[in-house]
Amino acid sequence: MADIFVGRLMTSPVETVRRETPVREAATRLLDEDIGSLVVVDDDNAVVGILTTTDFVRITADDTAAEATVGDYMSTDVTTATANDSINDVAGTMIDNGIHHIPVVDDEAGVVGMLTTTDLTSYLATVEVPQPA
Repeated sequence: MADIFVGRLMTSPVETVRRETPVREAATRLLDEDIGSLVVVDDDNAVVGILTTTDFVRITADDTAAEATVGDYMSTDVTTATANDSINDVAGTMIDNGIHHIPVVDDEAGVVGMLTTTDLTSYLATVEVPQPA
């Protein structure tokens, strides 16, 4: 199978929030948009964190979460990719790190997209596998 680039499969535009966004508002965005993550950005649209549906397990278990913000629960050790990265390389990174969402960034524009395991699965479902003759 020929390798392709992240830019071909990524979802864009990506849903973003700020650190100070209330977690209730973030939860509503996830539900309304039917997505599994929100990229947390600063004023320059640079990635500073990610909040996923998995994080909401911790939020739900925390009795003080009612007044919490995204910054209180986001993951800050975020693995990113560029639109020109190889899908094979990025898929390997996702497997190696046990992650399902990778923000796609550009040096000048900041976050420009999101690549998820769902995007990869959708792509694989459309790939024609050569049949033996």
